[in-house]
Amino acid sequence: MIRLAFRPAVAIAAGLLCCHAALADDVDADTVRAQAGTYLIAPVSGKPGCSVTLDTGTAIGGYSLSGQDSCSKPLPFLAQAYSWNFDDNGDLILIDATRKVLARFVESEGSPLKTEGDDPLLLTEAPQGVDHLPTAASLAGKWMLERPNGEKLCTLTLQDRMDEDGNAPLSPSGDCAPAIAKLNIAIFHLEGFGLVLMSKDGASISFDMRSDGSFEKSPDEGGKPLLMVKGQ
Repeated sequence: MIRLAFRPAVAIAAGLLCCHAALADDVDADTVRAQAGTYLIAPVSGKPGCSVTLDTGTAIGGYSLSGQDSCSKPLPFLAQAYSWNFDDNGDLILIDATRKVLARFVESEGSPLKTEGDDPLLLTEAPQGVDHLPTAASLAGKWMLERPNGEKLCTLTLQDRMDEDGNAPLSPSGDCAPAIAKLNIAIFHLEGFGLVLMSKDGASISFDMRSDGSFEKSPDEGGKPLLMVKGQ
Protein backbone atom coordinates (compact mmCIF):
# COMPACT_ATOMS: atom_id res chain seq x y z
CA MET A 1 0.00 0.00 0.00
CA ILE A 2 1.13 3.55 -0.67
CA ARG A 3 1.94 5.50 2.43
CA LEU A 4 3.68 8.65 1.38
CA ALA A 5 5.01 10.74 -1.48
CA PHE A 6 7.27 13.76 -1.70
CA ARG A 7 8.35 16.79 -3.66
CA PRO A 8 11.93 16.45 -4.95
CA ALA A 9 14.19 19.28 -4.09
CA VAL A 10 16.55 19.56 -7.03
CA ALA A 11 14.58 18.81 -10.16
CA ILE A 12 13.30 21.93 -11.91
CA ALA A 13 10.04 20.20 -12.80
CA ALA A 14 9.35 19.43 -9.16
CA GLY A 15 10.70 22.62 -7.57
CA LEU A 16 13.86 23.37 -5.62
CA LEU A 17 13.67 23.25 -1.85
CA CYS A 18 16.50 25.49 -0.72
CA CYS A 19 15.73 25.85 2.95
CA HIS A 20 16.72 23.99 6.07
CA ALA A 21 14.16 21.84 7.79
CA ALA A 22 11.69 23.15 10.35
CA LEU A 23 11.32 19.95 12.34
CA ALA A 24 8.36 18.73 14.34
CA ASP A 25 8.79 18.78 18.09
CA ASP A 26 8.57 15.62 20.20
CA VAL A 27 7.70 13.06 17.55
CA ASP A 28 6.17 10.05 19.26
CA ALA A 29 8.41 6.98 19.19
CA ASP A 30 5.48 4.81 18.08
CA THR A 31 4.95 7.10 15.09
CA VAL A 32 8.59 6.71 14.08
CA ARG A 33 8.44 2.92 14.42
CA ALA A 34 5.22 2.76 12.42
CA GLN A 35 6.74 4.77 9.58
CA ALA A 36 10.06 2.93 9.50
CA GLY A 37 10.53 0.39 6.73
CA THR A 38 11.76 -0.13 3.19
CA TYR A 39 10.09 1.86 0.43
CA LEU A 40 10.36 2.41 -3.29
CA ILE A 41 10.69 6.02 -4.37
CA ALA A 42 9.57 6.26 -7.99
CA PRO A 43 7.98 8.70 -10.47
CA VAL A 44 4.29 8.20 -11.24
CA SER A 45 5.28 8.40 -14.92
CA GLY A 46 6.61 4.84 -14.67
CA LYS A 47 10.32 5.68 -14.81
CA PRO A 48 12.65 3.60 -12.59
CA GLY A 49 13.10 4.58 -8.97
CA CYS A 50 15.13 3.36 -6.02
CA SER A 51 14.55 1.73 -2.64
CA VAL A 52 15.49 3.27 0.69
CA THR A 53 15.04 2.06 4.24
CA LEU A 54 13.83 4.44 6.93
CA ASP A 55 15.38 3.32 10.20
CA THR A 56 14.59 4.25 13.80
CA GLY A 57 18.14 5.09 14.93
CA THR A 58 18.98 8.74 15.46
CA ALA A 59 21.07 10.75 13.00
CA ILE A 60 21.82 14.39 12.22
CA GLY A 61 18.46 16.12 11.78
CA GLY A 62 16.31 13.12 12.64
CA TYR A 63 16.45 9.38 12.03
CA SER A 64 18.87 7.24 10.06
CA LEU A 65 18.23 5.77 6.64
CA SER A 66 20.03 3.40 4.32
CA GLY A 67 20.00 2.32 0.70
CA GLN A 68 20.25 5.83 -0.71
CA ASP A 69 23.26 4.83 -2.81
CA SER A 70 20.85 2.91 -5.05
CA CYS A 71 19.36 6.27 -6.04
CA SER A 72 22.58 7.54 -7.65
CA LYS A 73 21.44 6.67 -11.18
CA PRO A 74 17.60 6.92 -11.27
CA LEU A 75 17.20 9.79 -8.76
CA PRO A 76 20.71 11.15 -8.14
CA PHE A 77 19.70 14.00 -5.83
CA LEU A 78 18.49 11.44 -3.29
CA ALA A 79 21.92 9.80 -3.09
CA GLN A 80 22.82 12.71 -0.77
CA ALA A 81 20.06 11.88 1.72
CA TYR A 82 21.41 11.41 5.22
CA SER A 83 18.36 11.18 7.47
CA TRP A 84 14.58 11.48 7.59
CA ASN A 85 12.14 13.22 9.90
CA PHE A 86 8.75 14.93 10.10
CA ASP A 87 8.52 18.69 9.59
CA ASP A 88 6.31 21.02 11.61
CA ASN A 89 3.42 20.36 9.20
CA GLY A 90 3.62 16.63 9.76
CA ASP A 91 5.08 15.95 6.32
CA LEU A 92 7.86 13.39 6.03
CA ILE A 93 11.14 14.84 4.77
CA LEU A 94 14.49 13.51 3.62
CA ILE A 95 17.42 15.76 4.45
CA ASP A 96 21.16 15.86 3.82
CA ALA A 97 23.94 16.09 6.38
CA THR A 98 23.59 19.89 6.55
CA ARG A 99 19.85 19.54 7.34
CA LYS A 100 18.86 20.80 3.92
CA VAL A 101 15.55 19.33 2.76
CA LEU A 102 15.99 17.13 -0.28
CA ALA A 103 12.48 15.69 -0.49
CA ARG A 104 9.13 16.42 1.14
CA PHE A 105 6.30 13.91 1.31
CA VAL A 106 2.96 15.71 1.34
CA GLU A 107 -0.33 14.12 2.32
CA SER A 108 -3.53 14.60 0.33
CA GLU A 109 -6.66 13.16 1.92
CA GLY A 110 -7.88 10.09 0.08
CA SER A 111 -4.78 9.81 -2.08
CA PRO A 112 -1.24 8.49 -1.66
CA LEU A 113 1.34 10.99 -0.48
CA LYS A 114 3.36 12.29 -3.37
CA THR A 115 5.26 15.25 -4.70
CA GLU A 116 3.49 18.27 -6.13
CA GLY A 117 5.63 18.70 -9.26
CA ASP A 118 4.92 17.91 -12.89
CA ASP A 119 6.17 14.33 -12.51
CA PRO A 120 5.34 13.43 -8.89
CA LEU A 121 7.22 10.79 -6.96
CA LEU A 122 5.68 8.29 -4.58
CA LEU A 123 7.17 6.75 -1.47
CA THR A 124 5.48 3.37 -1.35
CA GLU A 125 5.83 -0.21 -0.31
CA ALA A 126 6.49 -2.22 -3.46
CA PRO A 127 6.34 -5.83 -4.62
CA GLN A 128 9.72 -7.54 -4.33
CA GLY A 129 12.05 -6.79 -7.22
CA VAL A 130 9.85 -4.07 -8.77
CA ASP A 131 11.56 -0.70 -9.37
CA HIS A 132 8.85 1.30 -11.17
CA LEU A 133 5.16 2.09 -10.87
CA PRO A 134 2.53 0.79 -13.27
CA THR A 135 0.88 3.33 -15.58
CA ALA A 136 -2.21 3.33 -17.76
CA ALA A 137 0.07 3.07 -20.79
CA SER A 138 1.98 0.07 -19.43
CA LEU A 139 -1.26 -1.74 -18.53
CA ALA A 140 -3.10 -1.01 -21.78
CA GLY A 141 -4.28 -4.17 -23.51
CA LYS A 142 -6.16 -7.37 -22.65
CA TRP A 143 -6.33 -8.75 -19.11
CA MET A 144 -8.12 -11.80 -17.75
CA LEU A 145 -10.06 -11.93 -14.50
CA GLU A 146 -9.75 -15.46 -13.16
CA ARG A 147 -9.80 -17.55 -10.02
CA PRO A 148 -6.51 -18.91 -8.64
CA ASN A 149 -7.51 -22.36 -9.97
CA GLY A 150 -7.50 -20.94 -13.52
CA GLU A 151 -11.28 -20.52 -13.95
CA LYS A 152 -11.74 -17.69 -16.48
CA LEU A 153 -14.35 -15.09 -15.54
CA CYS A 154 -13.94 -12.15 -17.90
CA THR A 155 -11.60 -10.54 -20.40
CA LEU A 156 -10.99 -6.81 -19.95
CA THR A 157 -9.41 -4.47 -22.49
CA LEU A 158 -7.73 -1.55 -20.72
CA GLN A 159 -7.08 1.71 -22.55
CA ASP A 160 -4.51 4.39 -21.77
CA ARG A 161 -6.69 7.50 -22.24
CA MET A 162 -6.58 8.77 -18.66
CA ASP A 163 -8.85 11.70 -17.76
CA GLU A 164 -8.20 14.59 -15.37
CA ASP A 165 -9.41 12.49 -12.43
CA GLY A 166 -6.90 9.75 -13.18
CA ASN A 167 -9.46 7.31 -14.56
CA ALA A 168 -9.07 5.40 -17.82
CA PRO A 169 -11.72 3.43 -19.76
CA LEU A 170 -11.90 -0.32 -20.13
CA SER A 171 -14.13 -2.68 -22.07
CA PRO A 172 -15.29 -6.05 -20.68
CA SER A 173 -15.92 -8.93 -23.05
CA GLY A 174 -19.48 -9.96 -23.77
CA ASP A 175 -19.15 -13.36 -22.12
CA CYS A 176 -18.22 -12.37 -18.55
CA ALA A 177 -19.39 -14.54 -15.69
CA PRO A 178 -22.55 -13.17 -13.99
CA ALA A 179 -20.63 -12.17 -10.83
CA ILE A 180 -18.48 -9.84 -12.93
CA ALA A 181 -21.05 -8.77 -15.53
CA LYS A 182 -23.43 -7.41 -12.89
CA LEU A 183 -20.77 -4.93 -11.74
CA ASN A 184 -20.90 -3.07 -15.09
CA ILE A 185 -17.18 -2.29 -14.88
CA ALA A 186 -16.28 0.61 -17.19
CA ILE A 187 -13.15 2.38 -15.89
CA PHE A 188 -9.99 1.72 -13.88
CA HIS A 189 -7.89 3.86 -11.57
CA LEU A 190 -4.28 3.48 -10.42
CA GLU A 191 -2.92 4.50 -7.01
CA GLY A 192 0.70 3.44 -6.92
CA PHE A 193 0.66 -0.37 -6.96
CA GLY A 194 -3.07 -0.46 -6.32
CA LEU A 195 -5.62 -0.79 -9.13
CA VAL A 196 -9.37 -0.24 -8.81
CA LEU A 197 -11.92 -1.47 -11.35
CA MET A 198 -15.04 0.70 -11.18
CA SER A 199 -18.49 1.06 -12.65
CA LYS A 200 -19.98 4.47 -13.39
CA ASP A 201 -22.51 4.01 -10.58
CA GLY A 202 -19.97 3.41 -7.81
CA ALA A 203 -19.37 -0.35 -7.71
CA SER A 204 -15.67 -1.26 -7.48
CA ILE A 205 -13.09 -4.00 -6.92
CA SER A 206 -9.62 -3.19 -5.57
CA PHE A 207 -6.47 -5.09 -6.51
CA ASP A 208 -2.83 -5.06 -5.40
CA MET A 209 0.04 -5.61 -7.83
CA ARG A 210 2.23 -8.70 -7.37
CA SER A 211 5.92 -9.09 -8.14
CA ASP A 212 5.16 -10.83 -11.47
CA GLY A 213 3.11 -7.86 -12.70
CA SER A 214 -0.28 -9.50 -12.20
CA PHE A 215 -2.85 -8.26 -9.67
CA GLU A 216 -4.75 -9.99 -6.88
CA LYS A 217 -7.91 -8.80 -5.20
CA SER A 218 -7.13 -6.81 -2.06
CA PRO A 219 -7.74 -8.73 1.19
CA ASP A 220 -10.02 -5.95 2.45
CA GLU A 221 -12.47 -6.76 -0.34
CA GLY A 222 -13.42 -10.10 1.18
CA GLY A 223 -15.18 -12.82 -0.80
CA LYS A 224 -13.58 -15.31 -3.15
CA PRO A 225 -9.98 -14.70 -4.33
CA LEU A 226 -9.64 -13.13 -7.75
CA LEU A 227 -6.66 -12.50 -10.01
CA MET A 228 -6.15 -10.13 -12.91
CA VAL A 229 -3.59 -11.56 -15.34
CA LYS A 230 -2.15 -10.04 -18.53
CA GLY A 231 -3.60 -11.66 -21.65
CA GLN A 232 -1.48 -13.39 -24.25
